Amino acid sequence: MKITGVGQLIRVFLGESDKYHGKPVYECIVLKARELGLAGSTVIKGIEGFGATSRIHTAKILRLSEDLPVILEIVDTVERIKLIKEEIDKIFEESGCGGMITVEDVEIIKYAPKK
Repeated sequence: MKITGVGQLIRVFLGESDKYHGKPVYECIVLKARELGLAGSTVIKGIEGFGATSRIHTAKILRLSEDLPVILEIVDTVERIKLIKEEIDKIFEESGCGGMITVEDVEIIKYAPKK
């Protein structure tokens, strides 16, 4: 079955070593998205990047490969993205970690498996 509609994509840029209550920040966000009933989320590990400090994090240098860039993506309705955005804001504020969030309007085309 094919389902279409308008929604939003939220992207969260952070480091894989960022922690919140002893767990990786990206893991906490994925679990919160699941708890809120969002459609799904994906965590993508980068091989190189830099953030606010301009320090390069790369898989090429063994000692720096512990804090590679991570991008977390979630697509859902505007209302549901607003819910998870509020939770992400809270996680960033409480953890003291740096990061960036982008939100953009998207057209959703979902192919649901046949039952």
